[in-house]
Amino acid sequence: MVFDPVAWINTPRWQASRLGLDRMVDLLERMGRPQDSLRFVHVAGTNGKGSTCAYLAGMLQAAGFRVGLFTSPFVFCFEERIRVNGANITADELARAVEIVRPHAEAVEAASGDHPTEFELMAAVAFEHFRASACDIVVLEVGLGGRLDATNVIDAPEASVVCRIGLDHTDLLGDTLAAVGGEKAGIVKAGAPVVSWPQEPEAMAVVRAAAEAQGCALTVPDFAQLAVEPLVLGAERGAGEVEGEGVRGAEPGEGGDGPAVPLRRRFAYRGRAFETQLLGSYQPYNAALALEVARVLRERGWDISDDAEAVGIATARWPGRFEVVGTSPLAIVDGGHNPQGAEALADSLADLLGAPGRGTVHFALGVLADKDYPAMVRAVAPWAASFHVYAPANPRSLPAAELAACIRAELANADRADAVPVQACASPADAFAAARTAAGPDGVAVAFGTLYAIGDLRA
Repeated sequence: MVFDPVAWINTPRWQASRLGLDRMVDLLERMGRPQDSLRFVHVAGTNGKGSTCAYLAGMLQAAGFRVGLFTSPFVFCFEERIRVNGANITADELARAVEIVRPHAEAVEAASGDHPTEFELMAAVAFEHFRASACDIVVLEVGLGGRLDATNVIDAPEASVVCRIGLDHTDLLGDTLAAVGGEKAGIVKAGAPVVSWPQEPEAMAVVRAAAEAQGCALTVPDFAQLAVEPLVLGAERGAGEVEGEGVRGAEPGEGGDGPAVPLRRRFAYRGRAFETQLLGSYQPYNAALALEVARVLRERGWDISDDAEAVGIATARWPGRFEVVGTSPLAIVDGGHNPQGAEALADSLADLLGAPGRGTVHFALGVLADKDYPAMVRAVAPWAASFHVYAPANPRSLPAAELAACIRAELANADRADAVPVQACASPADAFAAARTAAGPDGVAVAFGTLYAIGDLRA
């Protein structure tokens, strides 16, 4: 039988999340500590990690560096979690790295009776691949939390980045912003400057205290220096004209039919003009955070020009984040999977469509049971013309019938139960198809609620 490295990593008996560093430290020691030959930008936070990582990797690559990128979860294929200069790890490269990791992982289990988790195995494979690929720098996204996350075995990085902190995974990280912030700020290490989103005061105090305790300089972007233009809209396009990772762009005046498609966001930060293909209202803020990280890296000797910054921001791609995937109706997929993400989605809809009105958007929604899904529903309810719900293909998913009952209760509290139909569907594809049908050719359909369904929804 041919060995399948993906199947081995995904063996069910070690898929559960178990925070702690002992297994990872033991595994990497047995492997010869591949992380020690690498330099990192370490990125934690609740929302915006992936986009910020994409911007950082884009800027560093545009500056001429060989850049590793480690993120999770995947959207299209397992291999996209480990990339070098934008290219996924190949099947052969993955097999080679797993064959190196495998005997050491099994030795850890034999010695302790506790096998490394799926995420720990994936991180170890990533370190080995980035070492073999001679990466100049690795943009390393935290999987869960920070302090006890498997990625936190690295020594002091070139910069520690804390994206926006919110309440998520409260069963593991705590149920206050201070508690969650403490876990996220656990990546702060002496000798590494810290760049943080301007957090809510409760979380900001914790991040600031962590930086001070380690003697680290703390940089916070000045959003007063950020000026964001309205979305630039392309010409109207025909139904189904989707290419690559988004709707095919058109210059104004090219014609076509169906709703106008947003092509890019333009913004200025500290007096410099940028544009991004990532369309969410929050994306210029994530980009500003990444630009502050680039400034800190320049101060540490990394040669990142203004042009490289602009190119990196303009070329960054991150699928499933307020992404237009079709027209007639305008169809959007968004990875918002907690109340903060749902509020950001509502802000992006307001930016795209104008002030909220009843009966504007038809939603396809699936959630995990451990999320604060009532708050997610409340965040988007003012836009809703209908809800079409499903259970994601995940062991932690909330059954569609339970989500439908929750939505009906929230709508009743808002005196909208009779105006907004709620339908339980069998799959993400069925829910999104139903939402698009309900929207009609001139309407808007939006799918959100979990990162785990983005691939199916985009397809």
